[in-house]
Parts: sequence; structure tokens; C-alpha cells
Amino acid sequence: MIKKLIFAIGFMVAVSISAQKISDKEAVNAVAEKFRLAMISGEKSELESLILPELTYGHSGGHIDDAKEFVEKLASKKSDFVTIDITNQTVSIVGNTAIVRHHFYATTADAGKAPGDVTLDILLVWSKVKNDWKLLARQAVKSEKKK
Repeated sequence: MIKKLIFAIGFMVAVSISAQKISDKEAVNAVAEKFRLAMISGEKSELESLILPELTYGHSGGHIDDAKEFVEKLASKKSDFVTIDITNQTVSIVGNTAIVRHHFYATTADAGKAPGDVTLDILLVWSKVKNDWKLLARQAVKSEKKK
């Protein structure tokens, strides 16, 4: 009887942990979508609500923004995303950290520049703070040419 009880408790714990990981993945996918929409809107308060003050935001050209610079560029339309399409997104949860990778295709209308297209591969690192996921780091690289 004791063995059955221990097995049942172990099974319930395993199911609970598995369900939480699925829930975390769903939550990260949802916050990543909010982030995509906030980058398009440039809404300052929405952007600030999704990031940590320690954010490091790496561009494919090598420049790195801090949190303040990242928000200011989007809010002022210095960086203006008209559309952003995300494909091939994967999410891995490791403790209170989520690693998100995806392909990023966007059209831009940056202030003082001609409209453009951007095709990148992105790495996002999200950190769980209490019950919310906040962006800690982002790195973009130019996409490899597909044959």
C-alpha cells in the first residue's frame, strides 16, 4: 500500500511539473506576441512593461542598446516597424529563464530613411519575475541564405 501511495504522489508531482512547463511555454509565446505588437506600435508604456531595466538589445550590425535606448528608438519612430512577421519560433524553458529563437521578417519606415525590409534570426532571453515574463536580452543576426 505504501509503495502505491508513493508511486501516486510521484506521478502527481511529475504531471504537475510537466503541466507547469507547458503553461510557461504558452505564457512565453503570449508575451513574445505582445512584444512583437509593442515593437510595431512603439507604445512606450507597453514596451517598458515587457522588459527588464537591465535589458541588453543587440542589433545585427553590432550596436547594443540598453533598455532606455531601445524604448526611445521605437517610441520616437527612429526605428519604425510597419510589419513584423515571426516564423519558426521555438521556446525552451530552463528554470525561470526562457530561450526563444525565431525568424524575423519586417518592413520598416525608420525616420529619415527609405522604407526597407529586414530579415533576421533572433534570440530572446526572457526571465520570470514573480509570475510575469520580462525580456532580459535580445540578439539579432543576419539570416543565413537558404539554398
